[in-house]
Amino acid sequence: MVKKLLFIAVVLGFTTACKNQSTPEIKTIDNESASLTAYTPDPDAVYAKAEFHIEGMTCEIGCARTIEKKIAKMQGVKFAKVDFNKKLAMVEYDQAKVTPASLEETVAKAGEVYKVMDMKTVDEFSEE
Repeated sequence: MVKKLLFIAVVLGFTTACKNQSTPEIKTIDNESASLTAYTPDPDAVYAKAEFHIEGMTCEIGCARTIEKKIAKMQGVKFAKVDFNKKLAMVEYDQAKVTPASLEETVAKAGEVYKVMDMKTVDEFSEE
């Protein structure tokens, strides 16, 4: 019986000792390298604004935010917003780097069920 109690005490000692010695890992990001990957709008670029509906979205976080992030990561996209409730996407992009077809392709690659409908170029976003 004493051996069992001693064994349990040793196991508990190792278990609690490990927890007390752990320190959080701190990671830093080099701002210079982060800025190299971020898109910097070209002041000489010709920007267009497009609005289109997206069919197939079922939730705000999993669908709308995912599509919005994928569009925003496209090289040449200056602004992207996907409104889940209105099923509406608003995108401002550099015409030399992005086309309506590439926007549609990006939405399709975000998920098989997403479909772009009624894409149009606008002067101002109707629902920002």
